[in-house]
Amino acid sequence: MPALRSLTPPEARVLATLMEKARTVPDSYPLTLNSLLSGCNQKTSRLPIMNLDETAAQEALSGLRQLSLVVESSGGRATRYEHNFQRGVGVPEQSAILLALLMLRGPQTAGELRLNAERWYRFADISSVEAFLDELAERSEEKGGPLVLQLPRAPGAREQRWAHLLCGPVDTTALADAAGAAGDADGSQAELRRRVAALEAELQSLQGVVQALCDQLGVKATDLPGST
Repeated sequence: MPALRSLTPPEARVLATLMEKARTVPDSYPLTLNSLLSGCNQKTSRLPIMNLDETAAQEALSGLRQLSLVVESSGGRATRYEHNFQRGVGVPEQSAILLALLMLRGPQTAGELRLNAERWYRFADISSVEAFLDELAERSEEKGGPLVLQLPRAPGAREQRWAHLLCGPVDTTALADAAGAAGDADGSQAELRRRVAALEAELQSLQGVVQALCDQLGVKATDLPGST
C-alpha cells in the first residue's frame, strides 16, 4: 500500500472527529456538517483547540474524500459524512483508535492512551497498547511506512510519549521543550500547593496554641485585641 500524503491539521481533526463520534455517539453517526464542526471545535479532549468554519471543514472533507478516507452519503435532508480510515490506511481497529486519539489530543504516553480509549475500546493492559504502537512505529515501507514515533523522554517525565506521523514528520525538539515547560509549570504549581498546605498546617497549630492559652487564662479568643 503506497504511503498517504501528509494530512493538514484540519484534515486530521475532521478525520479523527469522525472516528471518535462513530464510537461514542453511534446513534448520531454518520455526522452532518454542523455536528462535525461542533466535534472538531470542542474545547475539551482536543489539542490544539481549533475553531474551524464551514469552508475549512468542507476543504478538509474534500481532501479526505480524494484520499478515500471519508465517504459522503446524501440520505435524508442533510449530507452526512463517515470515515473509511481502517480500510484506507490498512490498519486494525485498535491501531486506528490509537491514531485517532493522537490526532485529537496530541502526544500521549501508552498509559494515557489506554485511559483515553476507554469509551472507544477497552485495552487489556498497557502492554497491549505498547504492542500496537510498536507495530505502527515499525510499519514497513511496503505498507506505507511508520505512522507513529516515540518521542525522547521529557525532563522529569517517567514515561515517553508517542506522536502520530499522519501530518508528516514531527519536531521532536519543539515537543520536548513544550513538555519540559509544561512539566516545569506543573512542578511550580505542586510546590505552591505544598507551601500553602504547610502554611495552613502551621496556622492551625498556632490557633491550637492560642486556644490553649486562652483556656488557661479564662478568656475567649474573640476577646483578644485584634480579634474579630
